Amino acid sequence: MIRVSPPEGVPLPEYPRPQLVRPSWLNLNGTWDYAITDGSSPQVFDGEILVPFSPEAPLSGVNRSLGPEETLWYHRRVCAAHLPTGPPGSRILLHFGAVDQEAVILVNDVEVVRHLGGYLPFTADITAIASTGDDLDIVVRVTDDTDRTWRTRGKQKTDRGGIWYTPQSGIWQTVWLETVPAGGVDRLVVTPYLDENGAGFDVVVESASATAEIEIVGGPTHTVPCNEASRIEVPDPRLWSPEDPHLYDLVVTAGEDRVTSYAGLRTVGIGLDDKGTHRLLLNGKPYFHAGVLDQGYWPDGLYTAPSDAALAADVIAAKQLGFTMVRKHIKVEPLRWYYHCDRLGLLVWQDMPNGGRAYRMPVVTVPAFLPVRLRDSRYRVFGRQDAEGRREFRAELVEMIGHLRSITSIVCWVPFNEGWGQFDANGVAEEVRRLDPTRHVDHASGWHDQGGGDLQSLHVYFRRFRMPRRRDERPVVLSEYGGYNLRVEGHTWGAKNFGYRRTTDPVALLERFTALHREQIEPAVAEGLCGIVYTQLTDVEDELNGLLTYDRVDKLDRAAVRAVLEPLTGARTV
Repeated sequence: MIRVSPPEGVPLPEYPRPQLVRPSWLNLNGTWDYAITDGSSPQVFDGEILVPFSPEAPLSGVNRSLGPEETLWYHRRVCAAHLPTGPPGSRILLHFGAVDQEAVILVNDVEVVRHLGGYLPFTADITAIASTGDDLDIVVRVTDDTDRTWRTRGKQKTDRGGIWYTPQSGIWQTVWLETVPAGGVDRLVVTPYLDENGAGFDVVVESASATAEIEIVGGPTHTVPCNEASRIEVPDPRLWSPEDPHLYDLVVTAGEDRVTSYAGLRTVGIGLDDKGTHRLLLNGKPYFHAGVLDQGYWPDGLYTAPSDAALAADVIAAKQLGFTMVRKHIKVEPLRWYYHCDRLGLLVWQDMPNGGRAYRMPVVTVPAFLPVRLRDSRYRVFGRQDAEGRREFRAELVEMIGHLRSITSIVCWVPFNEGWGQFDANGVAEEVRRLDPTRHVDHASGWHDQGGGDLQSLHVYFRRFRMPRRRDERPVVLSEYGGYNLRVEGHTWGAKNFGYRRTTDPVALLERFTALHREQIEPAVAEGLCGIVYTQLTDVEDELNGLLTYDRVDKLDRAAVRAVLEPLTGARTV
């Protein structure tokens, strides 16, 4: 059984938003009061909880799940003397990285914000309350439906098991206060471009100021109008790639606000190789996406990594195993995880967490064995009969893309996976393209392909993989495969042992992993396969098909795995 040790000091003390950094801030992670009630306000609190770990996570110190009719309460007092300071006219903002699932925030008994959805950040402007000079009493009220409604839930399931995992509730990303000077930067959107006329960044500074100054560190400073796109050319550009993850440091000044940021210069696209086959392009050249599925679960923190170093270690592990890409599966990570992908050099395919009513097993499992493809306009069949649920999903998808829009490493959006709550995938793909025409869209990963999106995206677990006979002009990707299981005693979460194909020891696992790639994947690449996503990076609870155990112990030598993948990616030193 995996042992858990609480972190020393304030958990996750790093500034949580690497592309919009300010010096004047206060991390509110740490010990809060908590209570779980039938909905009524608590008269006394039950004890203490370590934020940002959910009460279901061992690291929280609570180890208690939230029931369907229960309400989770948090409380923390912040001394007025400890509030971050700024020049006259500054705003005080209270930020929540993510709270699962519905949150109401009160400060000094005043409701300051409500937020629905467990995967995305939200902010309250508490300037008027903080200006009184009083201490701040922060109360957070949380309810969580998990899988009892149509709401976005990812892979959380009340009756967990197999590929569905322990549900978690409440605050699971960093909480912080910061000061924003008047006329400061509200949002920074940076989009790289590369064409026959040059290379650089299209930048939008959202601000109440009329203009802003943007400095590419080591280069000139540009004055640009706020709230509209401005093109900044980069002479002698150094392009970002997994082999050379170069990032440009940026300094943006608006009013009295000065923030630091960064961006990488890279483009993605689709084009023909020298044999006339449609390929995925990186910086205008064919680039094979050798990916691994990453679900971002932890035995001690569930959705929340125990430390920033642990987040980075997963990215390093994927690269050292020889992968050039990771598919972030059915979860939105804290921004610092994407920062590690940016700085270390790992492409990211970003899934949208799924929702909808209970899934019908024939819809989401039969296509793994038989060539079944259903039209996703049949809402009830896919658990999407609720118009409000469809609207919520679309709104959260737009919000997710806006939230992650400037991340360099993200090269593909994946709205739907294996029919889980899928609906109108072609229309959703077009909406994603309108929002962000600079990245690929895998509109229906696995099955129930509606013919839209940029990729023909296949999942194969229980049969030999062969390139499809019927193909269109979309590049073909094997977006899930493998899933070979190995149970490592002493590094398991429970007694169950779920996996797609079982092996008995590391030697057998490596032999099967090698044969799979030599006999099936390499021939398919020669026939036009453009990308792969092996299942998976780590074990998760009962699902023991990771290349690492749930507590991040290697099952195979990393160099041996990398050697298997090198014919796909080209030999490189990591």
